[in-house]
Amino acid sequence: MKTIKRRRKDHKTDYLKRIKLLKSGKPRIVFRRTNKYFLVQYVISKQAQDKILLGLNSKQLLKYGWPKEAEGSLKSITASYLTGFLTGKRIISKKLDSPIIDFGMIRAIHKAKPYAFLKGLIDSGIKINCKEEAFPTEERIQGGHLKNKIKFKEIKSKIENEK
Repeated sequence: MKTIKRRRKDHKTDYLKRIKLLKSGKPRIVFRRTNKYFLVQYVISKQAQDKILLGLNSKQLLKYGWPKEAEGSLKSITASYLTGFLTGKRIISKKLDSPIIDFGMIRAIHKAKPYAFLKGLIDSGIKINCKEEAFPTEERIQGGHLKNKIKFKEIKSKIENEK
């Protein structure tokens, strides 16, 4: 009888997907959700041992002008896009290789948060192939659907001008 690994039982790791990603030999961008934020890590793997070279979360958007009263929406499509954009800019500034995406156990549904993150990465200058129809609409990315209005263009320009 085959035993199921604990992380698979807890719905934390898809080992088949992980092995395919590791076999590629490329660095990965790991995108995860918590109850409040998005966590992003740039990971390289050698002999199935992961080493994190860059890590950030959507809470860092507060430094770029995300409104304090909208802190509860740091898990929105807009926050996902801006987190991807910030991650991409940091990857480029550290001169790291172009990665592949690892969404893990997150269901990657078209026009949802993982694809908003991916669009942010692509808009920052990272070369990743993805179909355009998978991305959310520009109005949703800019926060038109949120109750608290976010100054999207201001935040994006502050991230662009960061050194």
